[in-house]
Amino acid sequence: MLVDKLKEFKLIRKLFYAVVGIITYPGLAIINRIKITGTEFLSQLPKQNVLFVSNHQTYFADVMAFLHVFCAVKWRKMNRLGMPYYLLNPFVNVNFIAAEETMKDNLLTKLFTLAGAVTIKRTWRAGGKDIKREVDAGDYTKIYEALRKRWVITFPQGTTKPFAPGRKGTAHIIKELNPIVVPVVINGFWRAFNRKGLRFKKKGTLLSIRFKQPIHFDPSLNIDEILEQIMDAIEQSKQFMMSDKHHIEGAPV
Repeated sequence: MLVDKLKEFKLIRKLFYAVVGIITYPGLAIINRIKITGTEFLSQLPKQNVLFVSNHQTYFADVMAFLHVFCAVKWRKMNRLGMPYYLLNPFVNVNFIAAEETMKDNLLTKLFTLAGAVTIKRTWRAGGKDIKREVDAGDYTKIYEALRKRWVITFPQGTTKPFAPGRKGTAHIIKELNPIVVPVVINGFWRAFNRKGLRFKKKGTLLSIRFKQPIHFDPSLNIDEILEQIMDAIEQSKQFMMSDKHHIEGAPV
């Protein structure tokens, strides 16, 4: 596809990252406030085979915040964004996994696709309805290829609903490729933005992004054990649901 070919040209990727960055910066750092911690864990990471796993609160605002943080760290701005001059030479060595259906929604989402989306077909939902279909082997191939070249962001729950169970696809990727896994915990995005993350709900909201220490998973672990550790790391397991009920109230479903 033409879109996939365009994304492989570094100069074009930088252009689209800069454009998307300019569009999304005010919502993250001017209209709302952002608190970033743990970026010291990013500076020593290799350039490829790094998988960021995070809880999910909006379709787009979450991942755009990640891209801003990575760009800022490239310019040695730790745990802060400040003025977005980092968009003059953005960090583009990253992809994010997104539902193919969502990324075809409108012109803006198509622009986000050019900024690094690896689009996959949902196996459990399509057209607003619950479905059940086999995993497309081509989707796994796209993710594997992306990881071999750069960093990849994924949201194991595949939904913005808090404390939803994780899906085993992420665990299969970890089992197969043994990447460095960086857990991330985010909060506040569901308060600030609508579900898609393209409109404001509550201005002046504190958005938080917390990067945790990277994990090397034991190759002997099975898929269920890997998934359990992931859900604990991103604080979306049952034990966190019981202790963090304030995250549930008013959160997206």
